[in-house]
Amino acid sequence: MADLLGSILNSMEKPPTVGDQESRRKAREQAARLKKMEELEKRKKAEFRKKMEKEVSDFIQDSAQQKRKYNPMGKIERSILHDVAEVAGLTSFSFGEDEESRYVMLFKKEFAPSDEELEAYRKGEQWDPQLAEQRRRRKEQAALEEAASAQTEKTQTCPNSNYRDKYSHLIGTSAAKDAAHTLEANRTYGCVPVANKRDTRSIEEAMNEIRAKKRQKREDDTGAQSSSS
Repeated sequence: MADLLGSILNSMEKPPTVGDQESRRKAREQAARLKKMEELEKRKKAEFRKKMEKEVSDFIQDSAQQKRKYNPMGKIERSILHDVAEVAGLTSFSFGEDEESRYVMLFKKEFAPSDEELEAYRKGEQWDPQLAEQRRRRKEQAALEEAASAQTEKTQTCPNSNYRDKYSHLIGTSAAKDAAHTLEANRTYGCVPVANKRDTRSIEEAMNEIRAKKRQKREDDTGAQSSSS
């Protein structure tokens, strides 16, 4: 019986010591502080959202404003502002190189930023529409000049054949002219489209024949002069 009573007493929870009571008190106080901080944070977020909703509404109703830039803010605040803007039908972006300098910009849908404008903000530059237009025109002009230069180089590397000019220093102007009339240029060569080739002789063969004719003509003229004298 005594052993049974002793076993029951040993199994019962011992009364807490002074140290245990202090630890539990501190745990309760810490839990209460955490709960209070969570409620405070939640209230701050709700107040910030309400403030952003008011500012976004004013921005939408102001027809003179196309975009709005906010001061740098924390990640949570940026997230709330992006959410408010999306619900309101606006376009929003975050810019800034580091967490301390990141800010939000809002744009109305009808004034959505171009890629060039976004790139300027990402680089930390101010957006100047007139300067951007000047850069765009210079870029287009440079592209046109480059295309014209490429076309000129292509034309220079593929000239039209001119037999009269090419062979005039070899056989004389009149002979070259005769060769040009005798032969039709084979347009399959070079960069000129082909149309026809009537004479199958080579240029050298044609020129040799012309030289022979000229020599024969001079001999005939010489013989005629001798006969008349």
